[in-house]
Amino acid sequence: MFAVLHVEAFALQAVLRVEPPMDGTRPAGLVTGLGRQTGLGECNRVARAAGLIAGMSVAQALARCPELLLRTADPTAETEARAVLLAAALTLSPTVEATAAGCCTIDLRGTDPVRRRAAAEAAVRALGATGLQASAGVARTPRLAAYAARWAGQNALPGRFFAVEDEESFLALLPICYAEPTPAQAARLAGWGVRTLGELTALTAAGLTRRLGREGRDLWDRARGGEARPLLRHEPPASFQATADHEVGVETLGPLLPPLRRHLERLALELQAAGLAAGGLALELRLEDGPTHRALLRLPAPTASAAPLQRALETHLSGLRTGAPVRGWTLRVEAVRAPVHQQDFLSGGLRDPHAFTETLARVAALVGADRVGTPVPADTHRPDTTRLGPPPQVLAAAPAGPAGALGLPLRRFRPPLPARLTFAPDSGRPTHVCTERFSGLVTEARGPWCASGDWWEPARAWARVEWDVALADGGLYRLLGERQAWFVEGEYD
Repeated sequence: MFAVLHVEAFALQAVLRVEPPMDGTRPAGLVTGLGRQTGLGECNRVARAAGLIAGMSVAQALARCPELLLRTADPTAETEARAVLLAAALTLSPTVEATAAGCCTIDLRGTDPVRRRAAAEAAVRALGATGLQASAGVARTPRLAAYAARWAGQNALPGRFFAVEDEESFLALLPICYAEPTPAQAARLAGWGVRTLGELTALTAAGLTRRLGREGRDLWDRARGGEARPLLRHEPPASFQATADHEVGVETLGPLLPPLRRHLERLALELQAAGLAAGGLALELRLEDGPTHRALLRLPAPTASAAPLQRALETHLSGLRTGAPVRGWTLRVEAVRAPVHQQDFLSGGLRDPHAFTETLARVAALVGADRVGTPVPADTHRPDTTRLGPPPQVLAAAPAGPAGALGLPLRRFRPPLPARLTFAPDSGRPTHVCTERFSGLVTEARGPWCASGDWWEPARAWARVEWDVALADGGLYRLLGERQAWFVEGEYD
């Protein structure tokens, strides 16, 4: 079995995808030829619905459809669109052939027959997300699969997918133009009343050869879908990178982001086809004057999705200021093995580490990078003293081992409760505690525990005294003496 991914009006779609997105309701076409030979080439579906056909002059096309959007072919855009199409095809099978402009043939041997339709529809959706409207077909031979893909696209079938199961019935639906007859052959067949491929294949090959010659036999072979053949295999890329140059220096973020996003979409498809993920992005910005800007963007978790990669790149560029306009750039993906984690309902890991990291980056841009981080214990014996450390790498949560016994948990009062204490004159132990929330006699006390530090810096010097007490009416509390005042710091469970 073979599959085909087909992009109708490929050269036109390749040009339109590099422009700001349109709503899809405006007619568009390519201009071909020079001087008096200028004419209309490929047209989109809206233009064909308005009565435009390939080959008419530009003046005729504009007279019939004044709102027609005219564009010229862009070889660079076609090269990038071809790479995107091949990357999507490689997600179906490693054996892929670049058959023609906008057409990839895939050998499905060794793939799961149950998942073929879902995989093909997923490839079509992925191409649609990059700006290429494609369709897919599956059949016994490459040519039949190409017919099925064209049929699915032209008739907007569900999922833009069609699998040929009954070849005779399918060929009876297709017009004779699918077999690409010459104008002379088409005229002669029309005179015979042959309108579909099914009607053509109903004729004998020998009879058609006697009347139309060897070309007639080739036409008959194409009409019946040809035979299975080995594919000229396309080798997938050895590295994942993209580069581009700008004719005019780019000074703002607006013109720089769209091409970066489009290339990242292609790189994400190539990663998915290779079963890899992006662990980081290496960006080089070539400036008109000055050194090249280089940045290595580490991702919180490996991913093969284009959206997190685009957000990470956009977040970096939004806070970047260069000393000169950008004349070109190179983007490389650091490919790693895609991690596989078993679902753990008790895990405390983040659902979307990429979104969390992006939020941290935006907060840092607003309040300053020195004000965003994770509290870590400071190098001091003073309780509750922390400093702000860098945010941790947000990876999959490691399984937590059993916690060791640390004694009774202390529920701290925030802030500590001011207290009045009475002490025994002979031993100096607390005998009574009074706060605005409770009071009582002390039946048992442990302490004191004294601590101090930073005495060599008067502004930071600290000293504290702690007692653990049990009250007559129940309750275990920690008492804190600091700055000549007493507090109840917390209650033990």
